[in-house]
Amino acid sequence: MIPITTVRIGPEEEALVLEVLRSGQLAQGAYVERLERDFAAIHGVRHAVAVNNGTTALVAALQVLGVQPGDEVITSPFTFVATLNAILEAGATARFADIGPDFNIDPTQMAALVNERTKVLMPVHLYGCMADMHPIMDLATTHGLHVVEDAAQAVAASYHGRAAGSFGLGCFSLYATKNINTGEGGVITTDDDDLADRLRVLRNQGMRQRYQYEIAGHNYRLTNLAAAVGIPQLARVDDINRARERNAGRLREGLSDIPGLVVPMEPESGRTHVYHQFTVRITDEAAVARDAVVERLTALGIGCGIYYPKVVFDYDCYRQHPGVIADEVPAAFSTASQVLSLPVHPYLTDDELSAIVAGVRKALTK
Repeated sequence: MIPITTVRIGPEEEALVLEVLRSGQLAQGAYVERLERDFAAIHGVRHAVAVNNGTTALVAALQVLGVQPGDEVITSPFTFVATLNAILEAGATARFADIGPDFNIDPTQMAALVNERTKVLMPVHLYGCMADMHPIMDLATTHGLHVVEDAAQAVAASYHGRAAGSFGLGCFSLYATKNINTGEGGVITTDDDDLADRLRVLRNQGMRQRYQYEIAGHNYRLTNLAAAVGIPQLARVDDINRARERNAGRLREGLSDIPGLVVPMEPESGRTHVYHQFTVRITDEAAVARDAVVERLTALGIGCGIYYPKVVFDYDCYRQHPGVIADEVPAAFSTASQVLSLPVHPYLTDDELSAIVAGVRKALTK
């Protein structure tokens, strides 16, 4: 089986983890600070605040922005459920603007939802490609809104010379299958000194110093052990992402002429794609339906995944939830019925890439 993703921990990570174990300082400390410095430098921001996971990053960002019950957050309907859960945990109401052909939120659709209750715009940089940030930032400026970037899948992605997480409060995931991972972990980026300070106090039970409580806080801390896994990867992030881009190019070239199969478009000038996922669409014009293609690929030994099988609010637990407004998002519903992600991780061999192309072509043959 060619897996949809592969996680490999190298000798640099092993050595640094052993260093932490021998230090006896397993909880948050100097290694977390090092991870934060490196992460901030890569993303061109003054501050990176490490937390225990990407969902926490989103929740904490909304909390320090003062989001209250009754406030609305506009986000994408086509995303992992953590995006929605974070909005609800912060006590806000979630609104959903439809998506464009790049799988990201459509700024025009977002603008149509802004009203007097809107507090935050939350674009999602899906699959490793950033949302169209210039019009989103213009919208935020015009209406005096905050921006929280759900950049969980977009470490080191860029948009017209600026990195993900450098526009608003950037929220990243370092989950085990992400391009850069620490098993579990998250990071919040910002250029705002005050927000960074509040985030650091919030993640530490509301303490600036031991037993000096300033706010009702939480335990959102990342451990030194987790940071030690991520630090060496950050040093290789350009190589990791280039390998993913190269593999995506091979897949795009080999699959672009199949009727009914839409490969992800190359990003336009000024926008990079770090290919956390290589996601195709299998349309009604294809000779074989999407779910049948999944079965055929699995039988051929090619791992694949559906990210995501439904629009994020299209589940029983959200249909009657008072914090969820199910806006009209036809493009997102259509996309969820068509998407299929193929292996693009940096450890694929040339033979495996050829096998993926051949397998997809065979699976889509009636």
